[in-house]
Formats: sequence, C-alpha cells, structure tokens
Amino acid sequence: MRTGKSSAPQAKATILLVDDNKMGLAARRVVLEELGHEVVTAANGFDALTIAGSQPFDLLITDWKMPKVDGIELIRRLREGQFSAPVILLSGFADSAGMREDKTGADAVVQKSANEVQVLLSTVKRLLSRKPARKMPASQRQRSVAQNRNKAV
Repeated sequence: MRTGKSSAPQAKATILLVDDNKMGLAARRVVLEELGHEVVTAANGFDALTIAGSQPFDLLITDWKMPKVDGIELIRRLREGQFSAPVILLSGFADSAGMREDKTGADAVVQKSANEVQVLLSTVKRLLSRKPARKMPASQRQRSVAQNRNKAV
C-alpha cells in the first residue's frame, strides 16, 4: 500500500491509530510511517483509551466498528477527558450510516474505499496543518447547552 510519494511531511506527528483489523492497521501504519510520522497502534478502542492517557498525540485515526469500545464511543470518552488532538473516523459504512463530523465528534470522517489512502493522507495533512478545535458529538453538545441553560436560570 505505497503512496508513490516520498516527500516528508512538514512536521513529524505522533499519531494514535486504532483498528481491530490487523491487516488494515499494519497497512495504514506503514503508509503513515513512510511519511515520517510516529505511529502508535491499538487493536481496539478499550486499549486506545489507556494509550491515549499515557502520552500526547497530534492526531487520532480510529475505525468505527470494533469490539468493546467502538470508534464513536472512543471519541466521546476521549473528548470528555479533554483530548484535544484532531480525530479522523474511518468506516466502510460512513456513507450508508450517514456518519458526519457533527454527529460523531470527529474532525473528519473517511469512507473506506479504493481511494481511501489518498483521501486519508490528504485529510491527515489538512488536520495536522490547521489543528482545529476539538469537537464533541451533537448529543453531547445538546446536553452541554441544556446544562448551561439550567445554570443560567
């Protein structure tokens, strides 16, 4: 799964990559490391929670469908814990399940497909260059707004 480009990224990033599919995890890791990034992997969301608490990360890339803790739950829990790095959610079901950034808490949602590598790499570059403010899922934002209204009363 080579990218065909040998240019290094502007700045090396530390990326937490989470996927229960060993082959997908290994392939994405190789591509990201070829670009000069340091990649730490987790085989599921539960392990990722522990790893994310042990060191700082510049970016999180997570699959959606995983046992124990899925990608959306992982994002929610990390955001509640003040995880501020940008997040990319990967899914083979993103389009059909209507997954969007405003519903998942991710900064970007990437559909697994034949052109996934190119889309993933351009998304990684974009998110690392702009460092967006962290997002929380819409359901959590609604709770937060409701709580703030109650405090104002």
